[in-house]
Amino acid sequence: MAQGTIKHFDEATREGSLLLDDRTEVRIDPSSMERSGVRLLRIGQRVRFDLAEEGGSQVARRLTIVTF
Repeated sequence: MAQGTIKHFDEATREGSLLLDDRTEVRIDPSSMERSGVRLLRIGQRVRFDLAEEGGSQVARRLTIVTF
């Protein structure tokens, strides 16, 4: 599993992005969050996740919170 830091999260739309440790920005898959049991993310939180290819870009799936 990769690790990164939450950069942006919109609670209403459940859309957001995170930064990998190399500063690459990755979109968070909102439907995957629900399946993982994650309901809310805060900017600056550390998370673990799987990277998947979708439409030619990477998305974060199966999120697990590392720091609250």
